[in-house]
Amino acid sequence: MPIIKSAKKAARQAEKRTANNQLIKKNIKAALKAFKADPTAENMSKAQSEYDKAAKKGLLKKNTASRRKAALAKFAKANKATA
Repeated sequence: MPIIKSAKKAARQAEKRTANNQLIKKNIKAALKAFKADPTAENMSKAQSEYDKAAKKGLLKKNTASRRKAALAKFAKANKATA
């Protein structure tokens, strides 16, 4: 356990950030699962939005999010979903 005041605060901040990051990851996985089950334009938009949010928050790098969004578009095109 941290003893110094600043270390205690850093531990609290780390807990909050970890919880937020896990929530964002959970939302991405849920949106991705929904899109794979039913590849519609609406589901693709939601999944891409989740990737954008993760990139904006710094959870994913910008190019990683872009690459994954491109993969979604490729999957949608293969399954005849309108984008």
